[in-house]
Amino acid sequence: MRIVVGEGSCGIAAGARKVRTALESIGSVPEIGVTGCIGMCYLEPIVDLYDGSKLAARLVRVQEKDAERIAAAASSGDLSGVKDLEISAEDRQFLEKQTRIALRHCGVIDPESIDSYRAADGYRAIARILGKGEGSAMTPEQVIEEIKVSGLAGRGGAGFPTWFKWNAARNAKGDEKYLICNADEGDPGAFMDRAVIEGDPHSLIEGMLIAAYAIGASKAFVYVRAEYPLAIVRLEKAIRDATAANLLGANILGSGFSCELRIKAGAGAFVCGEETALIESLEGSRGMPRLKPPFPAEKGFTDKPSNINNVETFANVAWIILNGGAAFSAMGTEFSKGTKVFALTGKIRRGGLVEVPMGLTLRDVIFGIGGGVREGRKFKAVQMGGPSGGCIPESLLDTQIDYKALGATGAIMGSGGMVVMDDRTCMVNMARFFLDFTAKESCGKCVHCRIGTKRLHETLVRITEGQGREGDVELLEELCKGIKDGALCGLGQTAPNPVLTTIRYFRDEYDAHIREKRCPAHECAALRTYSIDAAKCKGCTACARKCPAKAITGTVKAPHVIDAAKCIKCGACAATCRFGAVSVQ
Repeated sequence: MRIVVGEGSCGIAAGARKVRTALESIGSVPEIGVTGCIGMCYLEPIVDLYDGSKLAARLVRVQEKDAERIAAAASSGDLSGVKDLEISAEDRQFLEKQTRIALRHCGVIDPESIDSYRAADGYRAIARILGKGEGSAMTPEQVIEEIKVSGLAGRGGAGFPTWFKWNAARNAKGDEKYLICNADEGDPGAFMDRAVIEGDPHSLIEGMLIAAYAIGASKAFVYVRAEYPLAIVRLEKAIRDATAANLLGANILGSGFSCELRIKAGAGAFVCGEETALIESLEGSRGMPRLKPPFPAEKGFTDKPSNINNVETFANVAWIILNGGAAFSAMGTEFSKGTKVFALTGKIRRGGLVEVPMGLTLRDVIFGIGGGVREGRKFKAVQMGGPSGGCIPESLLDTQIDYKALGATGAIMGSGGMVVMDDRTCMVNMARFFLDFTAKESCGKCVHCRIGTKRLHETLVRITEGQGREGDVELLEELCKGIKDGALCGLGQTAPNPVLTTIRYFRDEYDAHIREKRCPAHECAALRTYSIDAAKCKGCTACARKCPAKAITGTVKAPHVIDAAKCIKCGACAATCRFGAVSVQ
C-alpha cells in the first residue's frame, strides 16, 4: 500500500510533517507521498492508505506515535491495527455530500508532481483547445462561448459573468494584453484560494492558459499574498515543471501560442483584492483603487487591456472545457450556475472547505455538512462574504446559496467565507470587529471610506463599552448610507454591511447595549457584572486565588464576595469555579 500524508497548511500546523518524518524514519515503510488539504481541516493530520489507485483507508487525527502501526498496516495490508484511527461514517458524509469541481484534485493528487496532475486528466483541456489532443482546435471565440454556456460567474465576490470579461478583453484594442489572477485572499476566515494553490497548482495554471488564449494574452501574473509561503513554493515548482514540459512559455505544444506566467507576492493589503488596486500594486505603486471607467479590460496593467479573475474561477475552467459548459450550468440555480467553495469557520463542529452546487440552503451546508454548532450551543447567525458581508440570522437559514437570494438578505456571496456564530456571540461586538478591520484596511483615497468607517467603528466601540446613547443607531444608519453612496470602490461600498445587517436582524441587542447598558450575550466586558451565589459557593478559595485584581474576598468554606469596584471583568473567576457559583450578567 501507498501512504499519502495531507500536507496543506492546516495539516502541517496540526503536525502532519512530523508524522511524515516519523513514517520515513521507519526502514521498512512503503512509498510515502504528500497531498494538499482535502477540506476536512477539523480532522488533521490526515493520512490516506491507497491500494493502487483505490483509497483503502483514511486515518484522521494521526500523531507521531501512530507511525509504526500505520507503516505495519501499509506493509501487510492488514488494517485491523489502525481501525481506531479510521474516519467515522458521520465524518465521511462531510465529503460525500459535496460536489467537487474546483477542489476535484485537492487532497487527492501530489501538488508537487506534474505527472500526478496529468494522470488526473491535467492539461488535456489546453491540449484540446490548441488542437494537440482529441478533437479539433477551438478558436478563442469558441472558448469564450463555452464559458458563456457554463454560466460561470467570477468567484471572487462580485459574481460578474466570466465570459463577458473575457470577451471585453478579447475585443479591446491593443498590441499587448495581460491576464491576472487575483489570489490576494484577505477575508478573515477565508482560505479557499490558498487551498487550491497548495493542493492543485497546475489546475490554476491550466485555467489561466485557457483564459490567456481566449483573450489573446501572452503574459500572465498571479498576485498572491506573501502570507501564503507554501502556496507560493508549490506554484513556483508547478510553473517550472509546466515550462519544462512545454505546457507554459514559448510555442506551447508546438501550437504557436505562447504564454509566460509570473508570481507577484503582495504585501497583504485587503484593498488589493479590488482589481484596480491590485493593478496599481502590481505596477509597483501603492495599492489604491482607480476610478472606473475605464475598466481593466480597456486600460489595465501598464494601461494595456487586462483581465482579472480569482483562483477559484480559473480552477473551474479546465473542467468546463473537458465536460462542456452545459454540464456546469446544469448545476445551480437560474441566477447562479455551477458549484461554490466555502470556508466553514467559527463555532462549527466540522470546519474546513466545502464545495456544493449553488441552490442548496445555508442550513444544508452549516448543519447538513458542517454538523451544526459546536458544544451543542444554539445557532445565532452566520457572517457571509467576509468583513464586507452581512450577518444572516437563524430565521433565514433556509435561504438558497444564490447571488440574488443572498443579496436580498443584505449579505453577499463574497469569496465564500462562512463564519458561524453561536448564542454567546454579541452581534454589536461582531459588527465592531469587522469595522475595525475595514477601517484599518481602507486605503484612504476617498473621504467616505477613510473617515466614514472610522466614525462607524468609534460609535460601535462606544456602544460596546457602555457609552451608547439614544440616536446612535440612527447615526450608524446615516453613516452607512453615506459610505455606500460615496465610496470609490467595493471595499468602502460594502463595508457598512455588517452594521446594517446586525441592526436589521438584531436591533434588540443594540437597544439593550444603549438603553439598559447590558450585553445580552455577556461578551462585552465593560457591560458584564460578576457575582457569587452564596448558596452555591463552597468557599474553596479557587476564584480568589485566580483573581488578578484581588477583588474576591472570603474565608475557607464560607461564601465569597466580589468587590464590583475592584473587578476588572476578566472572567477568570467564572472560568475557575467548578460549582457554577459565579454568575455573569
